[in-house]
Amino acid sequence: MNKTGQTGAPAVRPLPGFAEFVCLMAITIGLVALSIDNLLPAFGPIAADYGIEDGNRMQMMIYVFMSAFGLMQIVYGPLADSFGRKSVLMGGLAVYAVGTIMAIFADSYEHLLIARFVQGLGAAAPRVLTIAITRDCFEGREMARVMSFVMMIFIVVPVFAPASGSLILMLANWHMIFVSTLVLAIIIAMWYTLRMPETLKPEYRHKLSLRRIARDIKTTVTTRQTVGYSTAMGLSFAFLMAYIGSAQQIFEGEVYGLGVWFPLVFGMIAACMSVSSFTNARLVRKLGMHKMSQGGLVVMLISSAINLCIAIAYDGVPPLPVFAVGLTITLFCFSMTMPNFNSLAMEPLGAIAGTASSMIGVSSTLIGVLAGGIIGQQFNGTVTPLITGYLVLSVLTLTVVAITERGKMFKPTH
Repeated sequence: MNKTGQTGAPAVRPLPGFAEFVCLMAITIGLVALSIDNLLPAFGPIAADYGIEDGNRMQMMIYVFMSAFGLMQIVYGPLADSFGRKSVLMGGLAVYAVGTIMAIFADSYEHLLIARFVQGLGAAAPRVLTIAITRDCFEGREMARVMSFVMMIFIVVPVFAPASGSLILMLANWHMIFVSTLVLAIIIAMWYTLRMPETLKPEYRHKLSLRRIARDIKTTVTTRQTVGYSTAMGLSFAFLMAYIGSAQQIFEGEVYGLGVWFPLVFGMIAACMSVSSFTNARLVRKLGMHKMSQGGLVVMLISSAINLCIAIAYDGVPPLPVFAVGLTITLFCFSMTMPNFNSLAMEPLGAIAGTASSMIGVSSTLIGVLAGGIIGQQFNGTVTPLITGYLVLSVLTLTVVAITERGKMFKPTH
């Protein structure tokens, strides 16, 4: 149900049309994906420039960024509930731009990691504000539908991101990859300035105070549905973090040695994830968030178990087509669970959407980075650690969802 027509202070301009709204939300949150995935082909050149010999150490460029990204979300949410969505988003984009400029001129790997941390601090704003703005304008299954379309376009970014990174590396050095994301951040800021009104209604705007923030946080962390599904979302997010952290080593480097063909395989898997989000957007209004997310979760568990058996049978290095198909099925289901888990976590908390989005973002991101990082750091030249981690994550996520739903699966119980 679109809520933008309700009474309240008139907006400076109307909301963009549905298609433009979805595209703007997707490109905004897509800045985060681009900031990660277009760097993957540059791991080799960066390691060569800074004399890094341990491939697992290069994963820190992902995990440092995501750690800052997760921590800073708790700041942007309360600010957005007090000062509005647009101004806080612009502030976050400014921080992101500073971190990107630092990365362009980094003279050591340690300085590059600091720059990535600052980038992550700024990138948290697009994540929080995208969810909060969508919650301002839609609710229930309509919100899940919009988020599925947003995620569909968002997931298309990894299809092209490694290829774009490789293309940049063919024409220039890896510093230009950061220049490209700086340009995108500027475009997003201009698009919001010109086209997007403030979506936080006056009656929902809160005075900034520690007492109010503590109250909203308490409401968020004591809402069973929110806690359960944000935890499940974090465990699911670990699937993506473990995959991204290990993808370059598995496909481009030590396991399958695809070299320049790495972006193609990475992109094909990402394209299938995008199809999953589109499928979810088409079916969620008919079947509901519970059936879609929990059904996808069950298939994730089954596919992870089968993939692990296959990996063990081939001593950790199954044929590339077999591994790619199994991994694609798992990540296809991941893309079906994430937007629904997010919507289910946000559903009870519309009046404090900014703070709620922050808390959900912090918890889910940090859980995902921690669990995904642990799995990624176990890389040993085979795919076995990744697939084993997926099976463990599937069991844990299904357990959390079952507890949240008090054992009554595949239908709303709230």
